[in-house]
Amino acid sequence: MKLSQICQEINLEFSGKDIEIVGLHTLTEATPSQISFFNDKKYLNQLSLTKAGAVLISGEYSHLLPQTTIPLITDESYLKLALISKFFAHKIETKGGHPNIGKECDIDKRVRFGKDVTLGNNVTIMAGAYIGDGVTVGSNTLIYPNVTIYHGSKIGVNCIIHAGTVIGSDGYGFAHTKTGEHIKIYQNGNAVIEDDVEIGANCVVDRAVFGTTYIRKGTKLDNLIQIAHNCDVGEHSLMASQVGLAGSTTTGRNLVLGGQSAIAGHLHIGNFVTVAGKAGVTKSLESGKTYAGFPAIEHKRWLRLQAKISSLLKRKIS
Repeated sequence: MKLSQICQEINLEFSGKDIEIVGLHTLTEATPSQISFFNDKKYLNQLSLTKAGAVLISGEYSHLLPQTTIPLITDESYLKLALISKFFAHKIETKGGHPNIGKECDIDKRVRFGKDVTLGNNVTIMAGAYIGDGVTVGSNTLIYPNVTIYHGSKIGVNCIIHAGTVIGSDGYGFAHTKTGEHIKIYQNGNAVIEDDVEIGANCVVDRAVFGTTYIRKGTKLDNLIQIAHNCDVGEHSLMASQVGLAGSTTTGRNLVLGGQSAIAGHLHIGNFVTVAGKAGVTKSLESGKTYAGFPAIEHKRWLRLQAKISSLLKRKIS
């Protein structure tokens, strides 16, 4: 869409050179044909470096943008982003197509395909699965019954995806009006499952708002796990049942998460970190350590804390 048309649709004033816009992205990743947004001072240093064609921004910060970037002045940049996201959303339709199938595949006749699906060699897909538009599935991958893989997702080689799992569903993203309505931010990124990944039953890996949600190679997920939009789970990680990762969590390799543990959004977890069951991570964690409790702290410190609490209770009772 032309930038002038977008501004007209969302009731923003527009002046200057009109450009063609193909989508949305972050300040650091946006290209001259994309729109970005600024609504948090912690990203202030990114304004002068952005290559975005236009940025939704309040007037007080617009002077920090490069001369090549068009400021779109608004005091509701996040809300305007939500409104724009709908213009670039994938068109959902029921009409499918015939996939490009590799050699020696075993596909149940009750599998449904979208358009432009590509399967590698020796892929097995069981009854009730749905493989959406533009999905690629690598060789030697096994997809159990009733798995749903949304449009644009990419599945690597030698993967196993168990029954009922959903890959590439919308991330949980909404902007809020001044009067309290919640406006959907269309999730226009995708989800990528790299090679040698196994995902248990009834898990969800959300697609990104823009960009990609990654499950890196060799990672193994138990049943009933939620990976939110724009997460990047490092190689060879292990997660027990009922783990949850909030949006934009990134991790190093060989992360181990105990059952029912959770990580808050926009945090980074280092390499070879272990988080005990039921722990709640509220801050980024250093590599090579074990953490427990809520809020999660180093495991040895948590054990000492529990001993102190137990000692205090015994004194009170006695």
